[in-house]
Amino acid sequence: MSQIKQVKNPPLVPPSTPIFNWRQLTPYSFLMPFLVLFSVFGLFPLLFSVYLSFHAWNPVEGLSAMKYVGTENYHIALTDPWLWRSLKNTVWLALTSGVMQHLVAIPVAYILVSFSDRVRHWLTSAYFLPYITSTVAVSLIFFNMYSPNSGIINQALISLAHNPWTSWAFSWALDFQPIRWLENSSLIKPSIAFVVFWKYTGFNIVLYTTGLMTIPKDILEAARMDGANALRRFWHISLPMIRPFIFFAVTLTIIGNLQLFEEPFVLTRGTGGTGQAGLTISMYLYKVGWEWLEMGTASAISWLLFALIAAMTALQFFFFGKKGLEAN
Repeated sequence: MSQIKQVKNPPLVPPSTPIFNWRQLTPYSFLMPFLVLFSVFGLFPLLFSVYLSFHAWNPVEGLSAMKYVGTENYHIALTDPWLWRSLKNTVWLALTSGVMQHLVAIPVAYILVSFSDRVRHWLTSAYFLPYITSTVAVSLIFFNMYSPNSGIINQALISLAHNPWTSWAFSWALDFQPIRWLENSSLIKPSIAFVVFWKYTGFNIVLYTTGLMTIPKDILEAARMDGANALRRFWHISLPMIRPFIFFAVTLTIIGNLQLFEEPFVLTRGTGGTGQAGLTISMYLYKVGWEWLEMGTASAISWLLFALIAAMTALQFFFFGKKGLEAN
């Protein structure tokens, strides 16, 4: 028998795989425009402001004039009486305008829910209109309305004082004419607070209306059949069930009102008003950085403001956030 020579097949060699697969970068290539823009206009300014808060720098003199001073900028800011005055004004405006926003928005939203869909949509749109209007335009309009001699507010008070039907309630207005709403130091903050209240209450009304619409109607109907009137249904059912919406709205109010800038800046023409009664901490930050050109101190003030907002938001979450989330 002839011996058949067995030939061994050569071992299979797996195809070589590239060390680096370029296809893995495809998703990141789509994200690259956002990452570049975020890094340049978001991350870099944030990190640079932290670095700048420990340096003294006049931007007119260029980057070479930057000088490391440690925590001196924070010490200057915390010992400046202007900072504490502006902080006091900011807290006053935040509490006055913020509390009134929610005290008005919640009952109005509760009433709107009882209307038909068409009426409710028209009214919520009307209430929401001031919120989407330009803040500068709103402030300029109110600046003219607050005018001592030609403003519509003083003219309306004079007309009501001369009217025989309303003179009993508005006769006092004639003794104070012309009322200088934006020049009297005791009237500046209430005037600014009213503008903030008028502009942002509509947003809260829409938010609370949405929250009240999520409450099952069966619960309210059962309470009504058990003899609960509208006030009891509101206090014991509707209000507890919209706690998450209240927590969210109040948090936004705290963050927004502690950063008030456009309204007081336009109404006081950037000066802060008589006796700096309308000077907010954001306006003071603007003055330090762009009028006095002390960018290092301005950066320190901005981070102090950030710490204040973070602390207030944390307190809000600690006292009300847990209950609000559990209620949901």
